[in-house]
Amino acid sequence: MRALLVVNPAATTTSARRRDVLIHALASEMKLEVVHTEYRGHAHDLGRQAAESEDIDLVVSLGGDGTVNEVVNGLLHAGPNPDGLPRLAVVPGGSTNVFARALGLPNDAVDATGALLDALHEGSERTVGMGLAAGTPGTEDEAAPARWFTFCAGLGFDAGVVGRVEQQREQGKKSTHALYLRQVVRQYLQEPNKRHGTITLERPGEEPVTDLVLSIICNTSPWTYLGNRPVYASPKASFDTGLDVLGLSRMSTVAVARYATQLLTSSADRGPHGRHVASLHDLDHFTLHSKAPLPLQMDGDHLGLRTSVTFTGVRRALRVIV
Repeated sequence: MRALLVVNPAATTTSARRRDVLIHALASEMKLEVVHTEYRGHAHDLGRQAAESEDIDLVVSLGGDGTVNEVVNGLLHAGPNPDGLPRLAVVPGGSTNVFARALGLPNDAVDATGALLDALHEGSERTVGMGLAAGTPGTEDEAAPARWFTFCAGLGFDAGVVGRVEQQREQGKKSTHALYLRQVVRQYLQEPNKRHGTITLERPGEEPVTDLVLSIICNTSPWTYLGNRPVYASPKASFDTGLDVLGLSRMSTVAVARYATQLLTSSADRGPHGRHVASLHDLDHFTLHSKAPLPLQMDGDHLGLRTSVTFTGVRRALRVIV
């Protein structure tokens, strides 16, 4: 087997020595080419090169969710082709590693490497669905490039939090759960649309869902993790179905306290619920419009401001070693 290992040397939970151990373990089982990323988008370029190559069977991402997202977008640059593209494997090296953990992999890089090697020996893999977000035709955002996401996207409040976290990290702050929680509070205090949201969700053949302040799109469950605690925004979301959406139409102090508590105590059987909650399951195609430009995030990566985004749930997009 020929494999490409894409290593993010800036991954927050793996040291250079630890990465060397993992590389030697993988190289003992396959013909391995190792490339360390050198710039933003490098993992995307490597994934695309692997997709266009005729002799790479497997691409292994060693890094966080951002590295995985870039690799996936490179692999899928010409569209899904599960039987014709290299398979994907993930070794978690970031602070949260939602995609890897949602696949059932250990959150420790060494343990995950062992699980990966066992899966390769056993021929264990699955074909997973992905989400695709693109600019909506006929709007000012129609030229926005399409982009795949592996576990979640968001337009509005949560994307604003992601943007704040990225700003803090650019200033040298470490990515921690405490940092995220502080930025949630700051985003809420400065949120201009707490009581009257600007987002409308439209889908074919259904009445629109209007006045949303927050919209979280999930391709799997859990939505994220706080340490070892999974957080379920859309408990029914799955790699085997379309996309799920959690929308909130009110973010008053009382509403935020209620729904934040529901998120923190959520389970695989029950997520946020109530009068101001819109919970939609297994959507193949829908559009989010906003009356004002709002931040957009995918897989924890802030992508700037948008007024209209069209989402598609693509089943059977990529084969993954698990």
